[in-house]
Amino acid sequence: MEMDLKDHEITADILKALGHPVRLCITKGLIAKGRCNVSYMEECLEVSQSGVSQHLSKLKNAGIVKGFRTGNEIYYEVISKPAKNIIQALYGEE
Repeated sequence: MEMDLKDHEITADILKALGHPVRLCITKGLIAKGRCNVSYMEECLEVSQSGVSQHLSKLKNAGIVKGFRTGNEIYYEVISKPAKNIIQALYGEE
């Protein structure tokens, strides 16, 4: 069996980043709702603002989400097509 492991690195890195219930929920919610700020996510998830920010940082570092500044607020959006595909495969949603 011939396999180039480099072909699977991106998917493995995304799965590692999504490997926490809060990060899965954030990603799934952003795909369903679109752009959201930390305050909105904090209310929906019942997780502290610092907790949401830490999870968003991991998702940003993995290239899954990106923040867009609007005035004083930053709104986050899922920018990774592979992450969207994984969420759809897991939950059957887009």
